[in-house]
Amino acid sequence: MNRKLHWIIFAFVFAFISLSDFATAATITVKVGYPQLSGGSMPLWVINDNKLDQRYGVDVKTIYIAGGATLTHSLVAGDIDIALTGGAVVGAALSGADLIYVGIGLSTYGFTVYARPEIKDINDLRGKIFGVITRGASSDHAAIALFNRFGMKAGQDVKFLYFARQGDLLAALDKGVVVAGVFSSPTTVMAKRLGYKELVNIASFKLPYPHNAIATRKALVRQNPDLIKGFLKAYLAAIKIIHEEPEIAKRALSRFLGTKDSAMIEDSYSSLAPLFLKVPYMPEEAIRTVLSLSDHPKATQADAKDFFDNRPLKELEDSGFVRELYSRR
Repeated sequence: MNRKLHWIIFAFVFAFISLSDFATAATITVKVGYPQLSGGSMPLWVINDNKLDQRYGVDVKTIYIAGGATLTHSLVAGDIDIALTGGAVVGAALSGADLIYVGIGLSTYGFTVYARPEIKDINDLRGKIFGVITRGASSDHAAIALFNRFGMKAGQDVKFLYFARQGDLLAALDKGVVVAGVFSSPTTVMAKRLGYKELVNIASFKLPYPHNAIATRKALVRQNPDLIKGFLKAYLAAIKIIHEEPEIAKRALSRFLGTKDSAMIEDSYSSLAPLFLKVPYMPEEAIRTVLSLSDHPKATQADAKDFFDNRPLKELEDSGFVRELYSRR
């Protein structure tokens, strides 16, 4: 082979490898945990199904970790970078965990209470066993808030029984272990098909709460802001799709819920899509809600502002990212 041609080929191959290595290095892996197979994780699934992460220099790896409390522990341990979780983060932070919310997810509780036929009214639950998912997490807080609203005290007027997964709670309802429970879509569709009735739609009260909120470690926000901003860009792009292109969002739901059942997919989409904010800033009142429901000894003296940081989202909005995103058709 001509020596000059040899060196040209070598230089080309070297350049190609170098560019490939650069592209790999430029992509930041983000491990994101979620606690339940419900529509509350819809933005995460839309990101994966449409490769939105790749547009913004991140590689999102989704990890299912059952239960908000266990998921939060995994975040504290560094097993994941971001958790889509609820109020359990507040409890962990009150105990000294270096955690912070950087977005809200659903803007209120995305739960509905389903009950056995003999339960005609919320007051019929007095003295009965009520099912929730994970102590100290979203389902628990939703149930406590519900009974507070009706002048009933959890643990006294109503006994709580905790489960790890929605499917376990539904099985307990079916066997009569509990007479009612807090469910999220699409398990609500399954409960209805089994003959159980909707007793209360907690979401209809529009109580501020960080359901499936975006939580991470404070150190990660400081040390790797590109990881946080890359994920938030993809998350914002997913919310736009959820609001403007429902069929694409439903396709992602179908894939990640592992079903082609149109009723389950439609319920998961229609019941939760309106609860995703265009720019999901964490409102202070949502944290105050969690603090008011917490039995942690430090909760009453805590400042709600210490539990969230809206600056990464604000920087994205101020940069024109959101405006430019919504100008696309």
